[in-house]
Amino acid sequence: MENILFEIKNSVGIIRLNRPKVYNSFNRAMALEMQQCLDQCAAGAGVRAIYITGEGKAFCAGQDLQEIADPANSPSFKTILGEHFNPIIRRLRSIEKPIVCGVNGVAAGAGANIALACDITVAAESASFIQAFSQIGLIPDSGGTFTLPRLLGLQRATALMMLGEKVTAKEAETMGMIYKSLPDEGFAEASFAIAQNLAAMPTKGLGLTKRALNLSMANTLEEQLVVEDSLQSAAGDTYDYREGVAAFLEKRKPVFRGK
Repeated sequence: MENILFEIKNSVGIIRLNRPKVYNSFNRAMALEMQQCLDQCAAGAGVRAIYITGEGKAFCAGQDLQEIADPANSPSFKTILGEHFNPIIRRLRSIEKPIVCGVNGVAAGAGANIALACDITVAAESASFIQAFSQIGLIPDSGGTFTLPRLLGLQRATALMMLGEKVTAKEAETMGMIYKSLPDEGFAEASFAIAQNLAAMPTKGLGLTKRALNLSMANTLEEQLVVEDSLQSAAGDTYDYREGVAAFLEKRKPVFRGK
């Protein structure tokens, strides 16, 4: 792969967007490579968490506009969304392993919404987020119109999408857009440490938690109580549950296997 750097370290699948000269903006090749990496992480028993970040100064500037500059030879929006971005968002939300996004620089357009689709998003203090779509006459995509109102409320999400205002990492933390902002110095290590910590935790239980949260987006309280009943029973059948209880009773640190 030329546009993504991928490795597995300490049970974490590490995905680094690697087009720094164009601020890690997506073209077709990069989108398909990222899908391939996510599939490998989903299928690999040795991967218990996923960490996504960018190379260079930016996290991701969204769609590479050079790829769509010539209408006669450019992919359609239907292709870009249906084959490039939407499959990435679906994977981020459906893979039942924790996904941490380390936003190391600007996250714009689809890049911002990919970051926000991850389970835990942290950003360097110098990073920023911008819903840049309105500046070129487009609507937010990559799940943005679904995710952002649920994170921020309708008024604030609408304003950020229509006005295209830049949001600093600290502002994003304060308004609940992301989990937290971290100092620039040591950001890569500190953000990756979150993924490492998750990789040592009960993977099945974390995956079931993610499933429950996804279902809660459309469920009533009564429906969600039924979901919790079912998934808690599934979690109680795991090795890691038995190990966690045994470790508590024996007053020792548990050793989870992700099973």
